[in-house]
Amino acid sequence: MAKKILALCGGVGGVKLALGLSKVLPSKDLVILVNTGDDFVYHGLSVSPDLDTVMYALAGVNDEIKGWGIQDETWKFLNVLKKFEKESWFQLGDKDLLTHIERTFLLNEGVSLSKVTKKLAYNFGVHSSIFPMSETPVSTYLSTNKGEMSFQEYFVKFQCKPIVNDIQYLNNKEAKIPELLEEMIVNEIFSGVIICPSNPYLSIDPILSIQPIKNFLMNRKIPVLAVSPMINSLSVKGPTVKIILELGKTPSTEFLLGHYEEIIDFLILDERDKFSGSRYTNIQQVCINILMRNIEDKKLLAEFCLKLLQ
Repeated sequence: MAKKILALCGGVGGVKLALGLSKVLPSKDLVILVNTGDDFVYHGLSVSPDLDTVMYALAGVNDEIKGWGIQDETWKFLNVLKKFEKESWFQLGDKDLLTHIERTFLLNEGVSLSKVTKKLAYNFGVHSSIFPMSETPVSTYLSTNKGEMSFQEYFVKFQCKPIVNDIQYLNNKEAKIPELLEEMIVNEIFSGVIICPSNPYLSIDPILSIQPIKNFLMNRKIPVLAVSPMINSLSVKGPTVKIILELGKTPSTEFLLGHYEEIIDFLILDERDKFSGSRYTNIQQVCINILMRNIEDKKLLAEFCLKLLQ
């Protein structure tokens, strides 16, 4: 059986590398495991933002300027919600709406989230395997100076402004990973794992909070690498550095090394960052341009990651 690459992904930055990997690997050799801690129900619809962002990007229909949603989107439905004074802080686009309706219908029919995702991806012409991290809901909740709130409330409704005191991943102990993914792990079909440049707390830790996945990475027989989501201790995108600081940590290479100490062999840094004289001597630090401005940058970084894993 051919060996595959497993990519852990969430958020806009992570999706960029996932897209690069999809351009340099045969679709049958790429498995993308996506954060679903952001999933929620909005106006009765089951919304999976990170799954959709990955799917739209690989299908070539995503809005590259915003980093999420479908290109040339329209907002008639959203405007009707506003007219009837319904909650409208989460942007449901007209084109995007069909995805949420179809997902909701299939889930209500008892179809698993992984099978729903496969069907939706196939409809968009995507043939790489995209898995949710869990078939059952695992929700990222944040304790802030404005109270407890879900990820979407923090990220979208309140624009990441509240100060974060703690983060929890609700129902992670009961999480059920997709059966096919479990079979892949048991049958040792992966030749390497890539942790995409996603927010450690909001995009990657929800995945790692699921014990079977964490155990797989901790007891790995294959190389694992992570790509930094920071350049010069600043977020490439999103609230990564803000949250690190609010949780009393220092945004640095040393922080990333410590955060992923148990599960990675390589940490890829931007070429503008300096190597850390670190106590984490078991992790090799490697530098390259990690700022993915265009498809060529994405492909170059993907190829670099794959060479490290050989």
